[in-house]
Amino acid sequence: MAVSDNLIGLILAMFSGLFIGSSFIVKRKGLQRAATAGRRAGVGGYAYLREPLWWAGMITMFIGEVANFVAYVYAPAVLVTPLGASSIIVSAVMAHFILKEKLQKMGILGCVSCIAGSVIIVIHAPQEYTPTSVQEVWILAGQSDFLIYVAATVSIAAVLILYFEPLYGQTNILVYLGICSLFGALTVLSIKTIGIAIKLSFEGLNQFRCAETWFFFSVAVVCVVTQLNYLNKALDTFNPAIVSAVYYVMFTTLTIVASSIMFKDWTGQGFSSITSELCGFIIVVSGTIILHTTRKDDPSSP
Repeated sequence: MAVSDNLIGLILAMFSGLFIGSSFIVKRKGLQRAATAGRRAGVGGYAYLREPLWWAGMITMFIGEVANFVAYVYAPAVLVTPLGASSIIVSAVMAHFILKEKLQKMGILGCVSCIAGSVIIVIHAPQEYTPTSVQEVWILAGQSDFLIYVAATVSIAAVLILYFEPLYGQTNILVYLGICSLFGALTVLSIKTIGIAIKLSFEGLNQFRCAETWFFFSVAVVCVVTQLNYLNKALDTFNPAIVSAVYYVMFTTLTIVASSIMFKDWTGQGFSSITSELCGFIIVVSGTIILHTTRKDDPSSP
């Protein structure tokens, strides 16, 4: 029996969530160790680069991101991105047992809500449309509505980095994670394009002769480096359970918006399917908010 592309994407996305959720905790432990030997990452230090445990977390995250990367090749962002909720559950449970950051009963309800919402999204996810060349993706990226989205993203990120970070970065989690999420949505689209190029190249249509492929590769590298920098600052400054939950909500929302504008993921779907997907997403977001609130009110949280 042939396995559908959406099923392959689903399995890879769940596998990705397991590794990425674990990486949050491992990197947090590494950052805590590094803070005792040098300047904290939250205030601009880079002592964590000499900490093996932090590198172990990075390797774990890399494995998860590779699985996520391949998942985007087979399934639409509307399906793959919300399944990142599994990383929130893994992170919250591991924080409870390893970092001794108590997971309250309402936090468990939040985890269950994330799972329920993800199931709804999986059931009603659209079938993926795969462009036949990188040039076709380039044309999609040149649409006026997507160019407006990119201009707005870059402008907001610049304001956050230049104005809000020096004033509120250490006290407001939305600053660091806002920057991560804005660049993260562009990362997903760039990586999805690179994945399409690799897949087509293996099928005999070499896409790496095209300048557009290398442009998307350059965008992906810049965005990934920026994300890692600000994600490290967020993890070193705030509770990792809160970081993973808030980051998930912001990143998922922006990625779905960006992908829907560029790839027209919902084209051809009926109103009921789109409504079901949105309801599933709202349930997932509600679960992450519940989890975020309970962690925030936990007096044992740093």
